[in-house]
Amino acid sequence: MSAVVHTGMSSDDYICGDRITKHYAGQAVLRDVSLSVAPGTVLGLIGRNGAGKTTLIRILLGLEQPSRGRAFAFGQPSLGLTDAAKQRIGYVAQHPDAFAWMHVSDMLEFVGRQYPRWDGKFAELSLARWKIPPERRLASLSPGERQRVALIRALAVNPDLLVLDEPAAALDPVARRDLLREIVARAAESGTTVFFSTHIVSDLERVASRVVFLHDHRIVVDAVLDDLAETHARLSVPAGSAALPASRIPGEVSRRPQPDGSITLVIARSRGADWPGIVTAPGARLDALNLEDLFIEVAR
Repeated sequence: MSAVVHTGMSSDDYICGDRITKHYAGQAVLRDVSLSVAPGTVLGLIGRNGAGKTTLIRILLGLEQPSRGRAFAFGQPSLGLTDAAKQRIGYVAQHPDAFAWMHVSDMLEFVGRQYPRWDGKFAELSLARWKIPPERRLASLSPGERQRVALIRALAVNPDLLVLDEPAAALDPVARRDLLREIVARAAESGTTVFFSTHIVSDLERVASRVVFLHDHRIVVDAVLDDLAETHARLSVPAGSAALPASRIPGEVSRRPQPDGSITLVIARSRGADWPGIVTAPGARLDALNLEDLFIEVAR
């Protein structure tokens, strides 16, 4: 496992999970996942499709029950959140299909009545800026337009915590960049804590301050994005090296054999700590990793 930035839960965390495990029909979707999101964080949850990102988000928000483990939001069990706690959360699902029969304006007016901090002017201006006719039914909008409306709805509640599940999946590159700019602006202006999932590395690099990598249904990386080049590296060990044990070495994230018999590892350390001694073994080579390199090395 890599060095973990947040190793325990705190009553100040906006959202957290403790050893969450989830099974569907006997198959593991999440395995012993612990995660906490402190106020002011912009956390990007990255992983390939099917890694368990959506399931983790739904459990953390109390929309789904874990097989084992606990989830909390604002210090309350996620499965029993009060209305006051729910009003502090803005959530956009990966496929925002709710209220499909309603007109855009009617849906926003209806939702706005449930939230004491609703910003109707923001919703109105955002619809105009993104050229979405308020008189259209949601069902008649394109997937990208529905995703934009869902984001407007989530931001207009003025949430303390904004949770986005693959928010840019249905958007073209220009619209995706606009959306990410909106997220960054809202986080900077109002101090909103943001937790979003994606499988697009470039999206995460543009906005996240912290990255959590979910792979094989567990967390393999949890790091401050700016520290990644210092805390994670690729280690290449030549074929037949006696220095590499068969068991995992300290800080090992992944291990992959190469066609020539050499072994490539992704290793991690805490900021300022030493790399494991194997990095000085004869023929070993240590290379820095950016986020895209890390994603490819671990997920392939």
